[in-house]
Amino acid sequence: MVKIPIPDIVVSRLPLYLQMLQLMQLEGKLSASSKEMGKRLGISAAQIRKDLSQFGEFGKQGTGYSIPFLIDQLRDILNVKKTWDIILVGAGDLGHAIARYQGFTNRGFRVAMVFDSDSDKIGKKVGNCTVEDIVNLKQRVHESGIRVALLTVPSSSAQVVAELLVQAGVCAILNYAPIQLSLPPGIQVRNTDPILQLQHMTYYMAR
Repeated sequence: MVKIPIPDIVVSRLPLYLQMLQLMQLEGKLSASSKEMGKRLGISAAQIRKDLSQFGEFGKQGTGYSIPFLIDQLRDILNVKKTWDIILVGAGDLGHAIARYQGFTNRGFRVAMVFDSDSDKIGKKVGNCTVEDIVNLKQRVHESGIRVALLTVPSSSAQVVAELLVQAGVCAILNYAPIQLSLPPGIQVRNTDPILQLQHMTYYMAR
């Protein structure tokens, strides 16, 4: 039997469900209905049930979902039960903030290496890492086997650095540079540009 691929839009909602369920768990809740989940997220209960049903049967009609069980299942589906080491390229203001961010560890990620081309930054401590020379990036990343990277470099160098990361074996890049990267098929790229998000919101401000 041919397995039908899960639509990416469905996968993109799973981290939202996980985040919300973890918050509910901190509130002391043990179970949640799709209606309650939908109300908190602004997503219909039917959509939540449909999304989750693509991965199995996790709840019972009338009793809802066990929060600890569903958290465990979602962490398994999203492959974040283990800790993923991350390469950070770009030790500027944004890179510094990301490297020092404490929220990665308890959600399945750890900044393990930081690279930059600025001689004034190389050798300096950023978070728990020492900034390394980008000249050594390809060799160091290849040796480490790390497959995930955060890109916080200027747009003028983002494409070149991204290609270097791919050559080193990286297959997933979260790009903060305001540029669309052109990389080979199979490389997971997600762009996060706050200006685009702000422009999206300001469209509605005049209406």
